[in-house]
Amino acid sequence: MPCSEMIDASTPADLKRTSNTLIDVRAYRLARVREQLHKNNCPAILLYDPVNIRYATDTSNMQVWTGRNPSRYVMVFADGRVIAWEFHSCEHVWDGLSLDLEMRSAVGWTFFSAGPEAERRANAWGAEIVDALGRRAPNERRLAVDRLDPIGAACLTQHGLTLLDGQAMMEMARTVKSSGELVLMNESLRACEKGIERMHRELRPGMSEQDLWANLHHENIRHGGEWIETRLLASGDRTNPWMQECSSRILVHGELLAFDTDMVGPNGYCSDISRTWTVGHTRPSDEQRKLYEAAYSQVHFNMDLLRPAMTFREFSERAWKIPALYLKNRYSCVAHGIGMVDEYPSIAHQVDWESAGYDGQFETGMTLCVESYIGAEGGNQGVKLEQQVVVTDSGCVPLTSCSFETGWL
Repeated sequence: MPCSEMIDASTPADLKRTSNTLIDVRAYRLARVREQLHKNNCPAILLYDPVNIRYATDTSNMQVWTGRNPSRYVMVFADGRVIAWEFHSCEHVWDGLSLDLEMRSAVGWTFFSAGPEAERRANAWGAEIVDALGRRAPNERRLAVDRLDPIGAACLTQHGLTLLDGQAMMEMARTVKSSGELVLMNESLRACEKGIERMHRELRPGMSEQDLWANLHHENIRHGGEWIETRLLASGDRTNPWMQECSSRILVHGELLAFDTDMVGPNGYCSDISRTWTVGHTRPSDEQRKLYEAAYSQVHFNMDLLRPAMTFREFSERAWKIPALYLKNRYSCVAHGIGMVDEYPSIAHQVDWESAGYDGQFETGMTLCVESYIGAEGGNQGVKLEQQVVVTDSGCVPLTSCSFETGWL
């Protein structure tokens, strides 16, 4: 089996512990948002991104749909007060939360919501935002926003507000995880492991890529998960280059099968695991073994490098050197942050540093995904591996028990 067997947390004692953990996590996350507002001398932040709203308030409402349709939004003040503008008749999603909360009805001003009335509604929306800020933070004209269409940004600036980059503040707030967040993330990972185990068990020649991928969705939903960000599963010659999503292609005995879970599971936390197998779990060919050994070496060499206080640039410079044969098809980053979704930071390869790199520093409590894709330019197969880890005082520790194919090494 690719993952060690886990017992579902379903006893009354387990449920009570989860409830207490949620209370602690909610307080921690809101405090992190407030800390960023104080650090940036900003009285409030307006949130539209459903992941940021979930982080700050632990409310979830049709996350994928509201990610495309800006129909609910929240203003968090530096003193901890919250105004929530909720979608039509959805106030109940806030039940049971202990917040200093004012509820209002959201104003929709996209063309879908308002048609030719969009400009008029946007002006009404802007006036209400300015009024809400003025009532709770008199004489303040600075407001952070995470995501706003051009007409919305124009409305607020026309009302005299100075807009700050709220997405940067939220990314920094979300960077360091509390011990309670790690408990919730581990619940998501256990559900993901169940999906991977099911895929491993069901994998056989003659089924389609989509048939196999459905097993991960099944276990995610069954365990209370939310959605899967991508459909990255490929077989045979579709494993090179990487970033090909699953299709109706039929799996063939002995070929490579690679996937990347990108699964937003229970509690809204992402489980981001990549593994590569052979169809039918056959003995790999010499070429398959060579590719796998390189990917495995890259992931584990880079995991061994990770330390708190190390800079991103140093990590990139010291990272495993990709052989020239595989350099063109390298993965997009060496490692990236992970929380509710992919998060800050994204660590560029040394070869990409001038165009894509930025510096920073690893901290204890950061959770990261260490990445590898190995496939020759012009080749017909490749290996994708990825390990989710937490940075500790002494290095990094894997968060998943999902095993690698060490028998191939």
